[in-house]
Amino acid sequence: MSAPDGSAGLAGTPEDPLEELAEQFWVWRARHAPHTRDDIPRIGRPSGWRPSWSTGDVARKVAECSQFSERLSALEVDPGSGERYTDARLLATALARVRFELEVLAPWRKDPAFYLDQTLGTVFDLLLPAGPFDEARCGELLVRVEAIPRTLADAEPNLASGLVHESAGLALGDTARAGRCLEESVALLGGQLSAAWAGRLSEAAAPAVRALDSFHAFVEAELGRGRPLEPLGRDALCTYLYEVALLPFSPEELLAMGRQEWDRSVAFELFEQHRSPSARWPELPADAAAQAEHERLAELEVRAFYTDKDLLSQPAELGHYRNLPRPAYLEPLAWLGVTDDLTGPGRLEEDGVSYVPVPSDNLPYFYRANAADPRAGIVHEGAHYQQLALSWRHERPARRHYYDSCANEGIAFYNEELLTQAGLFDQAPVTRRIIYSFLRLRALRVEIDLRLALGDWSIPQAADALARRVPVDPSTAEEEAVLYAANPGLGLSYLVGKTQLLRLLADARERDGESFSLRAFHDWLWRNGNVPFALLRLELLGDSSDLDRIERLAGTGSGAS
Repeated sequence: MSAPDGSAGLAGTPEDPLEELAEQFWVWRARHAPHTRDDIPRIGRPSGWRPSWSTGDVARKVAECSQFSERLSALEVDPGSGERYTDARLLATALARVRFELEVLAPWRKDPAFYLDQTLGTVFDLLLPAGPFDEARCGELLVRVEAIPRTLADAEPNLASGLVHESAGLALGDTARAGRCLEESVALLGGQLSAAWAGRLSEAAAPAVRALDSFHAFVEAELGRGRPLEPLGRDALCTYLYEVALLPFSPEELLAMGRQEWDRSVAFELFEQHRSPSARWPELPADAAAQAEHERLAELEVRAFYTDKDLLSQPAELGHYRNLPRPAYLEPLAWLGVTDDLTGPGRLEEDGVSYVPVPSDNLPYFYRANAADPRAGIVHEGAHYQQLALSWRHERPARRHYYDSCANEGIAFYNEELLTQAGLFDQAPVTRRIIYSFLRLRALRVEIDLRLALGDWSIPQAADALARRVPVDPSTAEEEAVLYAANPGLGLSYLVGKTQLLRLLADARERDGESFSLRAFHDWLWRNGNVPFALLRLELLGDSSDLDRIERLAGTGSGAS
């Protein structure tokens, strides 16, 4: 059995049929999950993997997902079985996510950008690790480049009957540049490779470029025949909230939650302006290498801060989160996702890496903040790296490979405020303002996410709100709006996850009283940080109220309170 990250295999044969089912599902998921532009659920693929998205492939995935669901139902796991019940619920929600992707969102039959992600996006993933381009890595790159024409040939009949006009229009600029970008990237990568591998990749890239150019022509020709965009709608949104994300809130409660946090963030930023009216942005590093060195020292500072303040253990086996100058061969494809590599379950000995561009006053929102103070990125993206690296070491396979945006993003967002309140930025007024700006952005994302899903806002309206009210630069605003339109539930995950975490923290502190240990709480949370908070609440406190409320909300059919 191949491991989901392409490693030699999973250790041992589990005696528990639930663990065996979990291992088999995650191996299957690694082979069939779509590539996304979200950097958290990047899944390592088995050796020789290539995407499969013909109509027949999709039908087989749906049928196999149903088989997994039937096997899980047959196990009849006792709700009182503790960790075992949590693992069963994790599998159930993971299977619900597969069905939601394939049958509800169904980008494979609606959105041309989906096929750029399944072709160029999968190549982009292989360019991200910082290690050398050895024979094995070059071989995988060759397989994925060679697969591009076949994947795009499957795309055209899939899209012919379901193409959405607005999605095609938004994708048109990217389909126009896709072939050129691949060609440029492969040419720049050639300098890192042997002459033989450079030649083989260049040879494989030629038909791939032609296929990408042909795909652009297809999208352009079909644009006028595309059907109008239909919002996800309330019923499907509630299916996501209750079956996939295990969130115990109605859409209206989530909107109110976002508004409350928005008010709080605006007030905090205003307080900071009055506290430090003369604060000025620090001088930028001379180049990306200088920024990387600043970040290396800052990461050590943050890790020492965790232990000095008794906030979070820093195990010796845990790697580091690093900035590195962005390689030239990544530049042409940087629009395909976040240029970082958070490693994976089979690469725990490696450091996490975020590639940074040349420092400039004109950088996009997040890159400009990180250039000013690398700690602004360390407290979020660095938290992702540590939390995932710890969760990937979990002995229970369902928790190693499961991902949930509300848990993962909620922890990282919480960590920003945790370290701010603990004093990390006491001598950095500009960084405090940056953190409050991040707070404002994450609050607005809740409204963006929900109003796009419910059909209250269009993508241009969402981008305009981001550009005016945070504000972020227009390019970042459009990227975010498109991302959240295509991935409902992702935008709201930051705030909703943090809100659930804070409630869990408060209730655990009330239960334990003076014996409560913040460090022990964080150590447990980071290690189990892929698990939805409704299940963590059941495990830590024996409290099923969130799960009970989810059942009630789902039973209404509309998510009414």
